[in-house]
Amino acid sequence: MKKNMPESDIILQLEHLSSHYIRRKSAFWGGDERKDILNDVSFSIRRGEAFGLVGESGCGKSTLARAIIGLIPSDGTIMIDGESVLQKRTKEQRKKVQIVFQDPLSSLNPTKKIGWILEEPLRIHGIGDRASRLRRVNETLELIGLDNTFRDRYPSELSGGQRQRVSIGEALMLRPKLIVADEPVSALDVSVQSQILNLMEDLRRSLGLSYLFISHNLNVIYYLCDRTAVMYMGQIVELADVQTLFDLPAHPYTKMLLSAISEIGSEPEKTQKDKILPEALDREPSKTGCAFFARCPNACEKCKSISPELVNIGEALKKQHFVCCHCLAHSTANY
Repeated sequence: MKKNMPESDIILQLEHLSSHYIRRKSAFWGGDERKDILNDVSFSIRRGEAFGLVGESGCGKSTLARAIIGLIPSDGTIMIDGESVLQKRTKEQRKKVQIVFQDPLSSLNPTKKIGWILEEPLRIHGIGDRASRLRRVNETLELIGLDNTFRDRYPSELSGGQRQRVSIGEALMLRPKLIVADEPVSALDVSVQSQILNLMEDLRRSLGLSYLFISHNLNVIYYLCDRTAVMYMGQIVELADVQTLFDLPAHPYTKMLLSAISEIGSEPEKTQKDKILPEALDREPSKTGCAFFARCPNACEKCKSISPELVNIGEALKKQHFVCCHCLAHSTANY
């Protein structure tokens, strides 16, 4: 999927990324079964961009995050800062991308103080001496809105929002160019969520960071992100700038997600055709065609047997609005 962007403007490029695992069917009958998690995922993230990835739980969002940072094997191409990376990455390659997990209480070492936790990435990479590392720890604490007294506290002594600030600080220690944020605010109270989102936006502007922001919360995606991709069963089914996606959703699955929220703007009037019809849920899942076939009110025989490709339906109007749907592949009706 070409975005017509100079290579120098792209911090992350994914091309035909796929991932699967093998599981044992049964202890008695034996045999292995292949379970596909990611299926031909391609997109790019610009420098300084907050790119959203939204979808239901289990659709492959976290698997994608772990593939990008090299925690799990994958097929396809991952290019970071113009350089193709493999599973065995160099220290310099690992420094460029860091991750912030959903639950800081489980991702932070409970037996170590905050100062030790923040300094650890520098020790692992052999960066600086003790004095210079301490200076960077203090600088990072200031960046994330905490004072130096937090160096001597344990994670259990912090609130949920403070722990997530420390997680963000830990990701910043190596001065990455891209941060993968995997549901970073979903475990927090709404009031604390807004504080963390404001912090992330401030850091993006002041440090020139890029984000891959993964969430199932469309309100959060709308607030923080510039462009957004919608994932369903390991596939990207729609990709557009966030305003276009919310104002002119094209894929039936995106419409279904947006119909569940009403806080963002005024909800457009929906016809029966726009809804996921009860009779659509009675269809048998398609193993060869569109992944959304069994839930789609507009599905036809072609959808059952042939997988649709991601096509730019906004090209005639010089828009970047990609949709994976046979019914919309050559349509500009939304515009």
